[in-house]
Amino acid sequence: MKSIVLDEIPFALDIADLQGRLHLASNSESAGEFRELAEEAQHLARPKAVFIECYVEHRGADSVTLGTVTLTSPALRANLDQVERVFPYVATCGREIDRLVVPTGDFLRQYWLDAIKAALLECSRSYLRTYLEVTYALGKTSSMYPGSGDAMVWPIEQQRLLFSLLGDVEALVGVALTGSFLMIPVKSVSGILFPTETNFQSCQLCHRENCPSRKAQFDKHLWRSVLGAAEPDA
Repeated sequence: MKSIVLDEIPFALDIADLQGRLHLASNSESAGEFRELAEEAQHLARPKAVFIECYVEHRGADSVTLGTVTLTSPALRANLDQVERVFPYVATCGREIDRLVVPTGDFLRQYWLDAIKAALLECSRSYLRTYLEVTYALGKTSSMYPGSGDAMVWPIEQQRLLFSLLGDVEALVGVALTGSFLMIPVKSVSGILFPTETNFQSCQLCHRENCPSRKAQFDKHLWRSVLGAAEPDA
């Protein structure tokens, strides 16, 4: 199993869309300042991704073994019940964007830069998904991420095992894992992409009602069928 790096990801920041999300009037002074920041980011940034193609070697009661690495997650086990080939990955906004320096205490520009980094991550993730679906003729796909959903769905501590499948992720794409299993750069994501006929989202197994990143509503029926347990607050 050899990791494949995508480090020439084409992208174009949609400045008008970002201005809308940040509630910047197009003819305002702030919009002009943001445009300058975004154009500099467009010049500096290099979003990246790394992935590996591997196969499910063994299935336990609540775990799956990919190569020599066993990942424990009842939800991942359920999602990969009929899946043989999977694609562990890390996608990131890239460290190059950090060369764009915002003065200390300029919280507004820091907020803008954070939004730009999030957009770069989305470019990386979208490109990776399309690349995998086309290159490997996958059809419909879904992903799972350590630490997404409720803690018992797929514990964030499993992040280190996922990284071990990919090799030296920091050397490959510049993403480091901290002692608390968070990623640097912060606008990075790790997970496993797999072919599926269902529209699975980890948010469907998450009780955090006010999460700003929510992409799907909590599904109590899915929770019980996948985790085989009543809801924790039931």
